[in-house]
Amino acid sequence: MENNEGQQAINIELTENVAEGTYSNLAVITHSSSEFVLDFIRVMPNVPKARVQSRIIMTPQHAKRLMRALQDNLQKFEAVNGKITENNEPALPLTFGGPQGQA
Repeated sequence: MENNEGQQAINIELTENVAEGTYSNLAVITHSSSEFVLDFIRVMPNVPKARVQSRIIMTPQHAKRLMRALQDNLQKFEAVNGKITENNEPALPLTFGGPQGQA
């Protein structure tokens, strides 16, 4: 099967388990001369340990394509929903802005 630009289409399968997604509120990105490693982590408030939920390894070329795709999608999102505001707080520790619970 080919698309209208003459490129062959890829049949992509999304299993139910993967379709549920994995929540991440922290990403750590490292790289070497030949690959980028993206670790997606879920940090919980007042828990000193966090586990990597997913690791994606890609070539520098694919990392650049991902960056451009994210930029494009963020621009489209903001055009519809308004500018995303960033707070200048450090990424860690995450307190989720509320009072600390007591047991």
